[in-house]
Amino acid sequence: MMDEITVTFPDNSKQKYPSGVTPLEIAESIGPRLAKDVVVARVNGELTDLTNLIQSDAELILYTGDSEEGHEVLLHSTAHLMAQAVKELFSEAKVAIGPAIEKRFYYDFDVDKPFTDDDLKKIEDKMRELSKADLSVKQRILTKVEAIDIFSKLKEVYKIEIIEEIEPDELITAYEQGDFIDLCRGPHVSSTSKIKYFKLLNSSGAYWRGDERNKMLQRIYGTAFSSKKALNEYLTFLEEAKKRDHRKLGKELEIFMFDDEVGPGLPLWLPKGGVIIEELEKLAKETEDRAGYLRVRTPHLSKGILYEKSGHLKHYKESMYPAMDVDGIDYYIKPMNCPHHHKIYASSPRSYRDLPLRLAEYGSCYRYEKSGQLFGLMRVRSMQMNDAHIYCTPGQFKEEFLAVCKMYLYYFDIFGIEKYQMRYSLHDPAGLGGKYVNEPDLWIKTEQDARKALDEWGINYVEKPDEAAFYGPKIDVQVWSAIGKEFTLATNQVDFAIPGRFGLTYIDEKGNEAAPLCIHRAPLSTHERFIGFLIEHYGGDFPLWLAPIQGIVLPISEKSIEYARQVYRRMLDAGFRVTLDDRSDKISAKIRKAELKKINVMLIVGEKEVQEEKVSVRRRFVGDLGKSSLAEVIEDLSREIEEKR
Repeated sequence: MMDEITVTFPDNSKQKYPSGVTPLEIAESIGPRLAKDVVVARVNGELTDLTNLIQSDAELILYTGDSEEGHEVLLHSTAHLMAQAVKELFSEAKVAIGPAIEKRFYYDFDVDKPFTDDDLKKIEDKMRELSKADLSVKQRILTKVEAIDIFSKLKEVYKIEIIEEIEPDELITAYEQGDFIDLCRGPHVSSTSKIKYFKLLNSSGAYWRGDERNKMLQRIYGTAFSSKKALNEYLTFLEEAKKRDHRKLGKELEIFMFDDEVGPGLPLWLPKGGVIIEELEKLAKETEDRAGYLRVRTPHLSKGILYEKSGHLKHYKESMYPAMDVDGIDYYIKPMNCPHHHKIYASSPRSYRDLPLRLAEYGSCYRYEKSGQLFGLMRVRSMQMNDAHIYCTPGQFKEEFLAVCKMYLYYFDIFGIEKYQMRYSLHDPAGLGGKYVNEPDLWIKTEQDARKALDEWGINYVEKPDEAAFYGPKIDVQVWSAIGKEFTLATNQVDFAIPGRFGLTYIDEKGNEAAPLCIHRAPLSTHERFIGFLIEHYGGDFPLWLAPIQGIVLPISEKSIEYARQVYRRMLDAGFRVTLDDRSDKISAKIRKAELKKINVMLIVGEKEVQEEKVSVRRRFVGDLGKSSLAEVIEDLSREIEEKR
């Protein structure tokens, strides 16, 4: 008689099955609909293929393609399907890597010439053909020697390069479907027929491994979903996101630019961008002043010994610019402000009465990002950080930590950010002494204290293991724009290790020397990332207080130009950012141009307005508001700006 095992489902119900049953067979026993929709399983906490055997008692979760886990597997499997189609259509193509990324996937190929739109259509058609063929997707376990032999025969040089970096005794997983085989940890769908609703989006150049010193490959992006409806909704979202792309709008609205002679990832802020930066900095300074922060400034470079002491040279060097030799001493361009702030803390003796000490700076930092990873304002090489470091006693930690989180929520309310999530990143004990500073007791205590603070206040957060900073746990804040696009913005990091490295101390209530805790925080991220987010969040239609140009005065004819100039000057004197369009164009053309520039307030003056000493007010998205005295307009707009509506 065949041995039986007990399978426990998420609702704690249990069912007997023969040993060696597969998750797919279990799904079939439950119902044909589930068997059709299921794409991956979790057995005893591990994601696994539907065709893997379950030999002993197990906890089982079955995921369909509309779950987070199932969707990622579906995306990754579709990337493999696309690579198979490319190989069948372009036999000389060499395949590189093809991961799933945020509701999309991509795959890089080494081909003689870039893919065209016609090529993408042919590839998509071939993918549908392979999907209908219902090819089984099978995992293969290979030794390093076997893997090199297989991919050498296929002349897949990029796969061989990856394999050669693997330890000799490490087993390698690959997946086969038809004549196509690819390196992959998996899991994957059990058959190509489970991949039905997909779309290839675009292609672009990408350096192998994101390094500009390597060969330029051709990358194809695509997406896939479990239903036609979900696919169409996402394609509609992409169209709206394309209109709001901060790179496109940033150029059209003259906010920022890049220049080859300056260098990639080094943005140049145009005057309108400078206005936005100043308004954000003003908001941050006013908020931080009320919260008891003290403002400091630090240099743009430092001796390497400072970063040796902080640990950045050990843990962060690959993201720093190379050293420069000055009088035989290595200097580095500043990658972050914290070591400098630690020096400022250490400049004077501190007592518990001096704490918490909150040091804030809008400091410019420079980090080396590989050119393939640069992306508009979201991934840059120079940045201005809304940075601060809070030095506090253990007893003050919870209150200070929560005060930073509350500051996030204050800003979210101002900017109309309705959806957010805080990602609480923890350490992995296996990484102590390498990826993380070797302070196991401090890791446990600090993580527990931060978790307790979050739980007591009821903050929306999820835990992410093995994503902490090297010196302590952290919170990264995920926000969603008005159209549902996700961004990583602010950070709140707890640092228990650095004060000891720098010998930072204070005298406690009993007269003993103690080390403070340090909280790193940047609620508004960097100017670059945050403004990139705001451009897309608002679609370029900034609220009045933040708009680079708040209003424009539009005379209807030459007869009203002199009065229009008086209105313009009064608005300037009242502190508004306004411009005057006194060209001879028709008023309809002037309004249309102002609309294209996304100017919020239009003050229109004609002969009647001159006679009545009034202005006609027009607002974007509202239309004509009728005539008002200029004093009333100034009062209303001033109140709107002050309240940051």
